[in-house]
Amino acid sequence: MVTDQQIRRLKKVMSQGRTLEVSAAKAGMSEKTARKYMNDTKLPSERKLTHEWRTRKNPFVDDWMDVTEKLKINPGLEAKTLFDYIRWKNPCKYQDNQLRTLQRHIKIWRALEGPAKEVYFSQIHIPGQLSQSDFTSMNELMIMIKGEHFQHLYYHFVLTYSNWETGSLCFSESFESLSEGLQNALFELGGVPEEHQTDRLSSAVNNMSKLEEFTKRYDVLLKHYGLQGRKIQTGKANENGDVEQRHNRFKKAVKQSLLLRGSNDFNDQGEYVDFIRKLFKQLNVGRRERFMEEVKTLKTLPMKPIESSRELRVKVGCGSTIRVNRNSYSVNSNLIGETVKVIVHGHYLEVLYGNKCIEKIARMRGADKHYIQYRHIIDWLVRKPGAFENYKYRDSLFPTHRFRIAYDSLKEKQGMKGNKEYLGILYIAAKENETAVDDALGYLIKNDMDINLEAVKALFECGQELLIPTDVEIEDVNINVYDCLL
Repeated sequence: MVTDQQIRRLKKVMSQGRTLEVSAAKAGMSEKTARKYMNDTKLPSERKLTHEWRTRKNPFVDDWMDVTEKLKINPGLEAKTLFDYIRWKNPCKYQDNQLRTLQRHIKIWRALEGPAKEVYFSQIHIPGQLSQSDFTSMNELMIMIKGEHFQHLYYHFVLTYSNWETGSLCFSESFESLSEGLQNALFELGGVPEEHQTDRLSSAVNNMSKLEEFTKRYDVLLKHYGLQGRKIQTGKANENGDVEQRHNRFKKAVKQSLLLRGSNDFNDQGEYVDFIRKLFKQLNVGRRERFMEEVKTLKTLPMKPIESSRELRVKVGCGSTIRVNRNSYSVNSNLIGETVKVIVHGHYLEVLYGNKCIEKIARMRGADKHYIQYRHIIDWLVRKPGAFENYKYRDSLFPTHRFRIAYDSLKEKQGMKGNKEYLGILYIAAKENETAVDDALGYLIKNDMDINLEAVKALFECGQELLIPTDVEIEDVNINVYDCLL
């Protein structure tokens, strides 16, 4: 078969004054073929005729109408599913190796007759006009704080023109986290863009008791900074595309930085936050030129941020608990029946009575959870030991796993009397020293000694330093002994 390259070679040699015979030989074809193409203006590839007829019979012709009807009703159906369906209807008609043929037919049908696909329209970004933000979960990165999995979110803020980004650690998609994160970003930025776009903020709204309250507080926040708020359509995350894309790249950058660091374990939360802050600075270095264009167009910041927290008035229930954002928290039993002021921050709650802060409690994420501090209720539990057996929040009253082991041992040996015995041990921990009691329990467990209140009291009062299983002594390794192996 003659190629386009051969014909071009033929004509080039002929133009140099060579004979047809010599030119044909140099182009690698016969003289007859050369004469055929010499006066033809079309190349071989241009002479090929396209055909629209099938070269072989469609093996699915009998079932094709059924397949296309199902695709029209449910465009998301996969070829493999439809192949299994028609094989089920005709068990002996089709073979495994025909799946690829059906996939090709369906692909062509979708391109020519299938439903129109969604079109994404590229946008023009103007310096200083638009910022976007959203929450992203960091749990997949398996960040550890002192060996424990640190579950958290990051509030992520991005300028769409320069892709300058920053963020704030948070634990829930609440209004407090949104307000604190946005204000931190604006003050770090040093100015205010024209517009701010978010998703539908359903998570933040769900953490509020009333939609109207959330809308009012969010409007106040935007007006304080002169921001025009924008929201994407429901289910259209692509409209918040800049920050959504930055989520993926930010978390990928965190993974890479953790690999360079050699560990995903941090000594405390502050060390982790510093690590992320330095990463944001590194990511923003390459955006400096476009960022400086944006800085020139930003509006002036107000003198100071507005308070992100909110105040609630809550009555302490008969169980010595308060209910805040659909979660339960314990307070001192002295406050039962009293109304306390609760200041809800992004990360924690402040409980005040008589304008005095009496508790700072870590704020829980989600709903229908509880945080019960045994010291708040132990005085009355020791008076009512029978209530402990079926207490709703009983599992919160085991400060460490050793307390749980002690309780199970006492229940096994003493039955219902074991509740009273355990509460006596818990009372010492509350009034004296939880760590010392924990060490005493560890000593008794390690040495297979009988666990009871008197034994714990004796060990606690003797003041002797106890060797517990967590105290491991490792001798220096002498690597010279490996020389003997050589």
